[in-house]
Amino acid sequence: MEILHADLGSCSRLTGAVVVIDVLRSFSTAAYAFAGGARAIYPVENETAAWQLLAHLPGALTMGALGGGVPIHGFDLTNSPAKLAGRDVRGRDIIHCTAGGARGLVSCRQADAVFAASMMCARATARQVLRLAPARVTLVITGTWVDRDGDEDRACADYLEALLRGETPDAAPYVERVRASDFGRRFTDPDSYELPAADLDYCAVADRVDFAMPVRLSDGNPVIEPVT
Repeated sequence: MEILHADLGSCSRLTGAVVVIDVLRSFSTAAYAFAGGARAIYPVENETAAWQLLAHLPGALTMGALGGGVPIHGFDLTNSPAKLAGRDVRGRDIIHCTAGGARGLVSCRQADAVFAASMMCARATARQVLRLAPARVTLVITGTWVDRDGDEDRACADYLEALLRGETPDAAPYVERVRASDFGRRFTDPDSYELPAADLDYCAVADRVDFAMPVRLSDGNPVIEPVT
């Protein structure tokens, strides 16, 4: 199996199996939502798409944030696993809008199989990819921006690659890279009030859940549903 790495801008051209990674915080938050009983998550590219989809999914919760973690006005939930922990999402559909991970999933229209991933579900994701036995899998880093090195997602990609190659890596060094990344350090900055320190503790943990988050299309909309 050939293992490649790509960035957010490459998603629309990718084929084969694709794993879109967003550790801080999109797909960590999504994993906690599923752990809390959410039924399905619908990633969307922007706020307009979220409101349009909500008209077809009455009762769904809106969740997400703008770049840098700023909450979206009028949404039910922000992109924070710590804040999600206090909400009852059992049986609920969630419309998820973020500048990195959600946008990446929406762009992966040419891929044969797509997964959303974070450190939270890395081992389960690798297991599902190996079951598919693709000739090629591309690991997408969504956290690289002009002011961020994206190493929280690169760490997850490196961990996933080791697992996909049949190795038995210690997760601790990869988790530490999440904390030490440019974006990870912002969660411990008291001036970054949109990025609570508790979120870093929720996200910088490996294999807390035993499900993967594959993506399928429903009426043209990508949908994430957990698979154990």
